[in-house]
Amino acid sequence: MPLLLEVLNNIERLEGELEAEFKEIDKVSLLNQAKVLEAFQQEKVGMQHFHATSGYGYHDLGRETLEKIFARVFRGEAALVRQQIVSGTHAIACAILGNLSINDELIIASGYPYETLMEVLGITTAGYEFVSDTAGFKIRIIPLKDDDSIDQNSLQDSLTEKTKMVMLQRSCGYSQRASLSIAAMEKAIKGIKQVNPEIAVFVDNCYGEFVELAEPTEVGADLIAGSLIKNPGGCLIPTGGYIVGQEKLVQKAAERLYAPKIGGEIGPSLLDLRIFYQGFFEAPHRVGEMLKGAVLAAQIFSKNGYQVSPIPEESRTDIIQRITLNSEQELIDFCRIIQSVSPVEANLLPEPAPMPGYKERVIMGGGTFVAGSTSEFSADAPLTPPYTIFLQGGLSYTHIKLSLVKVFQKKIAK
Repeated sequence: MPLLLEVLNNIERLEGELEAEFKEIDKVSLLNQAKVLEAFQQEKVGMQHFHATSGYGYHDLGRETLEKIFARVFRGEAALVRQQIVSGTHAIACAILGNLSINDELIIASGYPYETLMEVLGITTAGYEFVSDTAGFKIRIIPLKDDDSIDQNSLQDSLTEKTKMVMLQRSCGYSQRASLSIAAMEKAIKGIKQVNPEIAVFVDNCYGEFVELAEPTEVGADLIAGSLIKNPGGCLIPTGGYIVGQEKLVQKAAERLYAPKIGGEIGPSLLDLRIFYQGFFEAPHRVGEMLKGAVLAAQIFSKNGYQVSPIPEESRTDIIQRITLNSEQELIDFCRIIQSVSPVEANLLPEPAPMPGYKERVIMGGGTFVAGSTSEFSADAPLTPPYTIFLQGGLSYTHIKLSLVKVFQKKIAK
């Protein structure tokens, strides 16, 4: 107990230096909460919207109203919010593959995408130009500049008559680059639209929802997608994904998920919808808690000599905090400590293991109420230099703070 109190006092001293950062996070959370509340009120949400459905899912009032709320909040013409979407990668695949055919071209303007998406898109060789192994369309990748900004000139020069979609990945994934801000994406989108307004701009919005005051669809993106067990699920939604944007693009994604010409007309809500409404309503507050926890983690580890990104005072566009550790073993130990301070399965010992879609073994720590939920407090990393751990999420700032106290208590006790 004396050691715990000593660590707590030290962390609270560092916490006291973050007043300005926390105040800004609270402001963003409040304004995003107001946006969500207004959408719920405009759609006249009632108890009748919370019921599950079965069969084909035709005329599912609760599902349809929830999709209208997502469209309002993210400023899109339409939304697809479905329990049948099992992950962010699944939502992204539907958005891209549903809207591209064999004669089209996809440009990825934020460098190589997340590893799982590489295989989904059929990118299996090194380089920057491919023909998709899974869908047959052409793919071109535009690397980011040395300062992690979008290479605007190369992007605009690469656009051709066959370019149907440009993709931007908001979050850093397992790379060492900075995540893309809304301002950076807005600038890139304006440049694309100046060359050809008909090109669809798609944003992988995973880990970014409600972090800033605007979403990509509010600055010109035509389509966005993400997972409901990340930010927009509010740590409550047990499964699912969403796609929001232009109605014709959302419909094509729905046809990819279900069937051509039927699309979003089917899809039953097999799980009670109340938790989906409640989770989305709580999401802005929960994201604020996650961000405070990430800032505190950055402050603690940077003050103890570790390289962190973003740094504590830096503006954020996603919930991910990167911390570079000193060795593979320290990375493994860190994940094991995170597992041990979890409310669920704290007794388990994480081991590095092969993961579908990843070249390197991956280790993950974090016992979550929703299996695999990265909106709950967790840490994961590929076992490869520079041994960067990716820390994210949290049910509450209180739990994140307590977890960080125990992380340092266990590190010191060693």
